[in-house]
Amino acid sequence: MKIVLDTNVFISGVFFSGPPYQILKSWHDKKVRFVVSPEILTEYLRVGEILTKQFPKIEIQQIIDLLITNAELIVPDSLPDSVCIDPDDDKFLACAISGKAKLIISGDKHLLKVTQYRGIKIISPRKFIDEYISKNK
Repeated sequence: MKIVLDTNVFISGVFFSGPPYQILKSWHDKKVRFVVSPEILTEYLRVGEILTKQFPKIEIQQIIDLLITNAELIVPDSLPDSVCIDPDDDKFLACAISGKAKLIISGDKHLLKVTQYRGIKIISPRKFIDEYISKNK
């Protein structure tokens, strides 16, 4: 299954435990495939570099390099109109559409408000774990 991770989910999975970490582990175990765009990777790196000041043992660039190698990297078409209250979140929808992902996993309240767009569901990390990972063990 192809999924797109919002920045907060990816970064939380890298630096902390809980459902976001379980999602990264399911990617590592090849249970899901990540779809990313250059714009999303840039945001992951920017936010990750801020946290590496607090957690210097985590090498965010190495994790981004792993993503580039093992995720599906696509250059999405722009959306014709803004969908989210925060237009910056539209990049996740554009990536999911172009990459033919079925889900966006997000903790962002603006993105979660959309719930679904053009057949793509937007759900929380906990809901993803409960509905897709735990049921398939």
